[in-house]
Amino acid sequence: MTFALAGPVLEGALVRLEPLGHRHAAELAVAAEEDRGTYGFTWVPRGDEVGSYIDAQLARAATGQLAPYAQVSVATGRAVGATSYWDPRCWRTDDQLDAVEVGFTWLGASAQGTGVNAEAKLLLFGHAFEKWGVSRVDLKTDARNSRSRAAMERAGARFEGVLRNWSRSWAPGEEGRLRDSAMFSITAEEWPECRGRLEERVAGFLTRAV
Repeated sequence: MTFALAGPVLEGALVRLEPLGHRHAAELAVAAEEDRGTYGFTWVPRGDEVGSYIDAQLARAATGQLAPYAQVSVATGRAVGATSYWDPRCWRTDDQLDAVEVGFTWLGASAQGTGVNAEAKLLLFGHAFEKWGVSRVDLKTDARNSRSRAAMERAGARFEGVLRNWSRSWAPGEEGRLRDSAMFSITAEEWPECRGRLEERVAGFLTRAV
């Protein structure tokens, strides 16, 4: 496979997705240390781990298998979380991307419920379908993570099932154990309807912000 992920800056009204770099470290450290009560099944670095977290993401990016982003609030200009494209798959030709996953996503508590996540998904999905021409976008989470599963469904993704013992567990106290992963996807045929729903959600957040 010759396709290497390289995500451009993606700009919205609520969030700007910037390729992740160490310039974001100080602000991400602050965001990561806000109320961590929603991170039960998601690994989010502690403030003092953000530097090594960025190093690890950039190392993955160097392989062409990951394109990591900082989620930057347009209102404040501060980095409030992270997300990524990853796991590119080219099934038909070596340079035509057929599928990609959106993952490694987290937001500081103060950015949750503000529309940042909805617009970030709108930007990421839109670029994948409309610029790269993918046939599907995947999302997955710990099968027990009802909050994350609900967010994926609100973003328009369809639940495909649970893959048992699919990946490492990030839940506290479960080091060395495997988790069941709930799998979701959006296909190219579903994208226009999904885009409309996400645009409506973002518009609602913008209206409330006025």
